[in-house]
Formats: sequence, C-alpha cells, structure tokens
Amino acid sequence: MGIDLGTASVVIYMQGKGIVLNEPSAVAYNSEGRIVGVGKKAYDMYGRNPSGIRVIKPLVNGVVADFTATKHMLEYFFSKVCKNMVLRPNVIMCVPSAVTDLEKRTLLSLASAAGAARAWLIEEPLAAALGVGLESSRPKGIMVVDIGGGTTDIAIITMGSIAISKSLQVAGNAFDEAIMRQLRRERDIIIGEKTAEQIKIKIGSATLRDVELGMTAKGKNYITNMPEAFEISSTEVFLALRPCLEMIIGGIRETLEQSTPELAADVLDYGIVLTGGGSMLRNIDKMIERKTGIKTKLASSPLNCVALGAGRAIEHVDLLSDSGYIIRVNDKPKAGKKESKRD
Repeated sequence: MGIDLGTASVVIYMQGKGIVLNEPSAVAYNSEGRIVGVGKKAYDMYGRNPSGIRVIKPLVNGVVADFTATKHMLEYFFSKVCKNMVLRPNVIMCVPSAVTDLEKRTLLSLASAAGAARAWLIEEPLAAALGVGLESSRPKGIMVVDIGGGTTDIAIITMGSIAISKSLQVAGNAFDEAIMRQLRRERDIIIGEKTAEQIKIKIGSATLRDVELGMTAKGKNYITNMPEAFEISSTEVFLALRPCLEMIIGGIRETLEQSTPELAADVLDYGIVLTGGGSMLRNIDKMIERKTGIKTKLASSPLNCVALGAGRAIEHVDLLSDSGYIIRVNDKPKAGKKESKRD
C-alpha cells in the first residue's frame, strides 16, 4: 500500500485496486480513553464534541504530534482496507522533505506498531512527481509544488531524484487560520476551522475576482460572546490569504535561486506542477504563473497525487531505496536473543 499520511487527511492506495481510502486525520476518545470514532466520524464531532469526548488531530505540519492516536488511526484504517487479507501489508508512507531523522524513525515505528509487515518512507515531492506521471529516467528538471494541509513541499525533480527541495509550514490549514485571524481582527468575530474552510472553498481565491462574490457565515461575537451571522466577501478572503500566498511564492523563488542554470532552464521550459489539496484554491496556478513568469498547471488529481505516487514507487522500491530516496525499516528480527525458560 501507498499511504499519504497528511495533516488534514489520510489517502491510501492499494496495489491493483487504486485509491481505496480517503478520510480526515482525526481520532475521538471518550472520558475513559476508549476510541469512539476515527476518520470522518471523528472529524464530524470536531468543534461540536461534548466535554466527555475529545477529538485529536494526531498530525501537525506533516509530522506526528500524538504517537498513540496516530497508531490507533492507522490500525483502524489498515483493518478497514485489509479486512479480508491474511498477511500483513507492506506500506510506503510519504513524509515532508524537511523531516528529521528522529521523525522518520517515529513514522517507521508507527507503521510497524500499527500492523505493517514492512515499511518504507518516501519524500512527498518525489511521490507527487511519480503520481503526476514523470518517468524515472527523464533527464529534465521539473518543479513540483505540493500544497497539503500542514506543509508546502517545493522540489525540482530530475531523473527520478530530488535535485533541490524546500518545505514550508504554510499550506491549507494556514489558509484557514488566516481567514479566522482576519475576521477576529477586523470584525471581532470568532469562527471555527470548519467554517473557515467552507469560506475558503466557496469564495476563496488567490487573485482578486473580476466579479466580487459574497456569502453568509455564522460565528460568535468576540465582545458579546453571542452567536452572529455575517456577510463576508471574496475580496476580504483574498486579503486574508495574500500573506500566506506570498510566502509560497517566496519559497518557489528561493528554490529556483538555489538551482543550477540548467535546471532553472528546464523548469522554464516544462513549467511548475501543483499537487495537494491546497493547490485547489481558485486561481492559485494563475497567481504563481504571474508572479514567477513560469507556466503553471494543476495536476489532474491533486488530492490523490502523493498517494498514487507512493503506490507507483512500490514497483521501483529497490531502485529508489538504493538511491537513498526511500528509507526502509529493518524487517529481519535481530538474532541472539533467546526466550528464558521459566522454572
């Protein structure tokens, strides 16, 4: 299986079946510590849960924030996907390009503890490139910008390898937080993450719209603490998102500045490919193209690109691991330890 273990959602690709699971990254526990919901069921409770139930988002900025909750979430998804399988699955999990060795070891331990027979890690930009359909032997540079929930990974891929990469902690969740801050600062209105996400999806845009749109949303007045319905325009949302978008543009420029002239020329020829759920923000491709002067296109299946790429990496796991782009967990038990006999 190929697993895109994201901050916002988990997408699983199974060899021979395609995408078999796409659910939010969330786990709900009751006051006794027992699981009452995982995935969509837990996410539906988020922000509406009673005091006896706590909902946890176990991943923050693409890395594990709660080991136990992540383990429970993976165990549930494995059992849901592999319910009729006798043998434990081999998995390839995707990680942001800037994770530390400790974070990588944590993910490998998680996969093993959750029931994987063997586990490998692959960097998200490389998986996204494979998901887009790049040939591993192609001697040309292409830039992939994967805008997920917690991180934006920017990389130039050539010949199936990462030539240069950069990871930013600015992505879809940061867009939601920016809308929440804007409303609290300018309107004295507090809204939740789900409401901010709905506003972003419905009227959010990376550029000013030719025809301004508006929508009615509901929140709570910061001063009176009373519920309040309010109107918000697409221009307000754009102004809230602009600082985050400028940071992504800055990361793309820094990556191009650090690349060789040949790779920069290749990127100019082939362009920039956008993947990830955050790349579905309206007109973000046009904004990047206008700011950089490089043609930019959205992948055909941006939400599933990373998981599809992880699945395709299964076919080249030995080649990629020998090149240092897939880290594998030791699947052979250490010899030398014997069980002690009881009296």
